[in-house]
Amino acid sequence: MKQYFKTNSSGIKNDITAGITTSLAMIPEVVAFAFVLGIDPLVALSGAFMVGLIAAIFGGRPGLISGAAGAVAVVLIHLLIDGNKRGLAFDIPVENMGYFYLLATVILMGIIQIIAGLFKLGRFVRLIPHPVMMGFVNGLAIVIFLAQLKMFFHKTPAGVATIMEGAELYSMIGLVASTMGLVYFLPKFKYTKKLPAALTAILIVSLIKIFGNINVTTVGSYIREGGGAGLKGKFPTPNLELWEHLPLAFDTFTFILPYAALAAAVGLIESLMTLNLVDEITETRGNGNRECVAQGAANVVSGLFGGTAGCGMIGQTMININSGGRGRASGIVMAVTLLIFILFADTYIEMVPIAALVGVMFMMVIETFAWSSFRILKRIPKSDAFVLIAVSTITVFVDLAIAVLAGVIISALVFAWESAKRVRVNRSIKDDGTKLYEIWGSVFFGSIQSFNSKFDVNGDPENVEIDFMEAKVADHSALEAIFVLVEKYEKAGKKLTLKHLSTECKDLMRKASPKFEGVIEDSVQDPRYHVMAKALE
Repeated sequence: MKQYFKTNSSGIKNDITAGITTSLAMIPEVVAFAFVLGIDPLVALSGAFMVGLIAAIFGGRPGLISGAAGAVAVVLIHLLIDGNKRGLAFDIPVENMGYFYLLATVILMGIIQIIAGLFKLGRFVRLIPHPVMMGFVNGLAIVIFLAQLKMFFHKTPAGVATIMEGAELYSMIGLVASTMGLVYFLPKFKYTKKLPAALTAILIVSLIKIFGNINVTTVGSYIREGGGAGLKGKFPTPNLELWEHLPLAFDTFTFILPYAALAAAVGLIESLMTLNLVDEITETRGNGNRECVAQGAANVVSGLFGGTAGCGMIGQTMININSGGRGRASGIVMAVTLLIFILFADTYIEMVPIAALVGVMFMMVIETFAWSSFRILKRIPKSDAFVLIAVSTITVFVDLAIAVLAGVIISALVFAWESAKRVRVNRSIKDDGTKLYEIWGSVFFGSIQSFNSKFDVNGDPENVEIDFMEAKVADHSALEAIFVLVEKYEKAGKKLTLKHLSTECKDLMRKASPKFEGVIEDSVQDPRYHVMAKALE
């Protein structure tokens, strides 16, 4: 997959065509986002424009596409329902009060994300293990694939989904297959390889549908089937009604805070994971903290202007990258094109068959899925294989944020367990009769039991030395274990000397008790490390 990306230029021309293609692929997902939440699709499209534009200009990862994502929508569904109930309970004379609670939540969500960026929490994405990353990518590819299958269904007036039948189903399959074929083969021919494959395929299939008078679902019919009025909208303006109708009270804050915090976490995880994926593909490095701040600012503006929440979108980002989009211009063009569609070109965009967009998304799924994971499953440690499969499964059946957190926790526990078993001690007797313990490995909360078992306080001679030159005292639990060990030798009436501890470790121990002055030995060979690992810069 990396070889494919290296062969594409990253000029402004590719950014423009990639942005236009991505904006077309953005519409169905944003509209689906709106249907999930039960709001007007134009509200979600306006939010996608504002979030996409601001994140593209100020974000930390050129080429990353942001918009109204389904992962955030799932978190906010109950907010709208509970918000409407609160409006009725407090006798507020406003229809759909949940919408105003939604806007307030989006603003608070953005503020939380800005704070996360200012505190540099975005750098922790670098701690995500590779099996978690592969599981995330595979899970997201499956989720996106399953989402496209829903396009092969209709909803009855009663809200029941029924699969297409007869000529309509065959036409849908044919157009999807045609789109996939065009996206695959256009770059392989001499006279068409410079054409933007995805955009060209969408245009060709749209013309086939229009001039062939083929009866398939279009963008317009898809929106109306879900209850929307169409794509025609207006330029976003500040929503002053928010401040007129929203009860500005501490009770409101406590109501929206849990939803805002969860949505902020989900949004940042998806954005930072997407950032990490683009880093791997393009072999460049984005700025996670800057992305956090930009995503937060984008959501604050979107909420103030009456739009919905958004975050980085892996599907649209992969379409953008596949189409050659590398710079900020691709995200800016995507957002501006989306606005142009809403303001001036709604009639034409509504004529685009959903099948063309589904075909592009299917090709993106094929490109995104880490097919190499099947080949390496038997070659990597069983714990890593388990993490990869677990993250993929949880992403599909539960939630991507929970999947990533679960994968990181499992990986951390496995690492702690393996590290705990690697504490070794070399025992020897010096010429003067002193017993020397040379410690090897990391002494931390997981290895304390193993560390303590290495010493024979009662059987040791009068003088004992513990050398930490080849060891690392990693946390407070390790310090506490050393405290206890010193007290045991002291009670046994034996002289204990601690050698080659780091400066920070010695300072902490001396602050804890003056008795360590006579136990710790200073040396120019003392290692330099921190007891508690500092966050990555």
